[in-house]
Amino acid sequence: MTSPRARETPDASDALEVTWLGHASTVLDLDGVRVLTDPLLRRHAGLLRRRGAAPAAGSWAAPDAVLVSHLHHDHAELGSLRLTDPAPVVAAPANAAWLRRHGVPPAVGLRDGDWWRVPGSDVRVRSTPAVHGDRPMPHRPDAANGFLVAGRSATVWFAGDTELFPALSGLAELSPGGVDLALVPVGGWGPRLSGGHLDPVQAARACAQVGARYAVPVHWGTLHAPAARRLPPGWMDRAGPAFAVAVQRWAPGCTALVLEPGQRVRVPRRR
Repeated sequence: MTSPRARETPDASDALEVTWLGHASTVLDLDGVRVLTDPLLRRHAGLLRRRGAAPAAGSWAAPDAVLVSHLHHDHAELGSLRLTDPAPVVAAPANAAWLRRHGVPPAVGLRDGDWWRVPGSDVRVRSTPAVHGDRPMPHRPDAANGFLVAGRSATVWFAGDTELFPALSGLAELSPGGVDLALVPVGGWGPRLSGGHLDPVQAARACAQVGARYAVPVHWGTLHAPAARRLPPGWMDRAGPAFAVAVQRWAPGCTALVLEPGQRVRVPRRR
């Protein structure tokens, strides 16, 4: 499938390319289909400040589908989601209903375990469990999940926000070829993580549980609170490199791909 909307589309033979836009926002170009995850496309996310400029529009333009893992402000920024219209926005049913009420009309509710096909393509999306119950919001639903994105060439696991849980090991069985790429959170917007998140070592262990061949660390190095200048220097830069070290010990069958915001990488094909 090639979107009718203008964009630079990689050759489908490239199989899978991923661009990290910062925080949990990535662009997956898989078999000619473009999927965005938790897009933060503007300068800031509510009260949180973004280090560096907003993502260049050309890097994420004309998506075929948008995945929203949960409705915390650093994952579901309404202004950004409206920029992706008319692409369908896929979320948990309660979250999709909330998004539609707040001006994101293409939102599609996907129940845990169900598959949804990107229109006009062979790429499918499945909702997967996540454990992220800390910091409930009184004004938004609290459903949280991850996603599998499966094409002919590769399968990607986008974890959303989660902590470790035993059922992660079952994700590898949902794709005949296993998980080729994990987009796994390794930090936050402060030096301390609340419950429902993964630190670099836990993220590496999650990659081992799902049997990922490659992993891109996300959810680090991008957002900070307004008072971040009073926090220990360098905290924003540690989680990604720490994840790469942890993968060598805890997930030796996985290769960490540590990116800078805006950087794009081609994921090698399965052999």
